[in-house]
Parts: sequence; C-alpha cells; structure tokens
Amino acid sequence: MKNIDPKTVEGFGLEWSSFNQVGLIEAEKKKIFDDYFGIFPWDRLPTASVGADIGCGSGRWASVVAPKVGFLHLVDASDKALEVARNNLSDMNNCDFIHASVAELPFDDKSLDFAYSLGVLHHVPDTAAAITSISKKMKSGAPLLLYLYFAFDNRPWWYKALWKLSDVFRRLISAMPFGARRVVCQIIAGVVYWPLARCARMLDAIRTLPSSWPLAYYRDKTFYVMRTDALDRFGTRLEQRFTRDQIERMFRQAGMKDIRFSDRPPYWCAVGFKE
Repeated sequence: MKNIDPKTVEGFGLEWSSFNQVGLIEAEKKKIFDDYFGIFPWDRLPTASVGADIGCGSGRWASVVAPKVGFLHLVDASDKALEVARNNLSDMNNCDFIHASVAELPFDDKSLDFAYSLGVLHHVPDTAAAITSISKKMKSGAPLLLYLYFAFDNRPWWYKALWKLSDVFRRLISAMPFGARRVVCQIIAGVVYWPLARCARMLDAIRTLPSSWPLAYYRDKTFYVMRTDALDRFGTRLEQRFTRDQIERMFRQAGMKDIRFSDRPPYWCAVGFKE
C-alpha cells in the first residue's frame, strides 16, 4: 500500500482489537461525535448521499453517520480494524468495508457526495497528498471534514514545552512490543490523564479553569475514553502536527474552498468544499 507507515497501521489494528469501543457509552459517543461534526453541513447533502469514512478504525463514528446517509464506505489500511468495524456495524445494511490506503481509494473520481477522516491523516507520511487523494474522489460542492492534530498554535510556550517532553516518551513507548505499550499507556491514563482531567472538572465547576489546562478536554470523559486515547496518543509511531494555516493551505492545494474551522476542541476540526 502507498502512503502508509506499516508499523503504524499494525499498531492501530491491535489498538482497535483491544479497545473495540463496545465499552463506549452511547451518550458519550454522541457528545464526542458532536465535537467533531459540529461544523459538518448535513443540510447540504443530497438525498441518499454516498460518502466515505477514510480510516474508519473501529467504526465508532460510522455507526452514527450511516443512519443519516444513503450509503457509507468504510475504508481502512488495517484488516484487523476493518474486522472490528464489521462487527460493530453488523446491523447496518448501507455500508461496505474496504481494505485500502488513502492513496489507493477504489472510487471513481468525482463520485462521493461527502467524506470525512478523523484523527487519521496526521498518521500517514504525506498528509497533503492524502487530502488531495480524497478530494479527487469528491463531487463539486461536496464537503470534506478533517480532524488533524494541532501544532499548539493557539497555546502558550510552556504548553508546547510540555508536549515536547511528552513526545520523547511517545517515541520510546511506541517502539515497544504492543503488550508492553498497552500496559504503559494504561498507566499513563491512570496517573496523568485521570488526575489532570478530574482537576479540570473541579476547576470548571467553580469557573476557574484556565484556558490552556492540559487534558481539560477529558474533564467530562469516562476512563474508557482516556485509556483509548492514551494508547492512541503514546502508542503510535508516526505522528505529525499542523497549524491552522498549514491545514487551510493543504485544503486549498487539494482543490477545496470555503474552509471553516471549529472554534472548540478538539483542534483542529475543519471542513472544506470541493471546487
């Protein structure tokens, strides 16, 4: 497959096999879904629209999207992840499951009414090329929703310094065998994510939460979400981060226009429309 990092793909297959999202509370899934899709133009989709989830993973977001559209293609470079998605969406009759990389999407050009890729394209070697590959498959006016890790361009210097320190640990942890990687990441969820998130919740309750409090996004999340995301964050070998300007530039280079960004976390969520 083109434009993939094989070790990263293997890691995600093991991650979704371990955290298949069956334990994700439905109300919590809906809330996180709304964080990602809050800027998505559902009202602009045609009747019986056909779209694609690029890098579907466990299928957790596809399970919410599929009932809203005509047909949904779930694409992933990991056959293990696709097996999890098949099981999770076994009651959906308007989906198919495609083993392919983002560089080799098996759709006709200008055939999709919409597409989305959440938390995926920052894990491929060439993110700009991946966005262009998706754009080629979309009809004129079709929306593309992306979530890409932000480069802390809206955070202070000390926040960026903390990330640089954490990234040293990510590089070490992600090189471990999966069993050890999983254990270490669960410990991180317990001793880093949980305390910071619960402190953020208490500060938020008394309206004194600083805007740049680390891991504040998890203040209302369950420990299951923290465990999943700690493995996702520290257990992944290839990670890239982008500023808002860089994301907008990649959208435009891919032939997208009318680009909009969400003004709430997670950052950055952006939607653009095919020219």
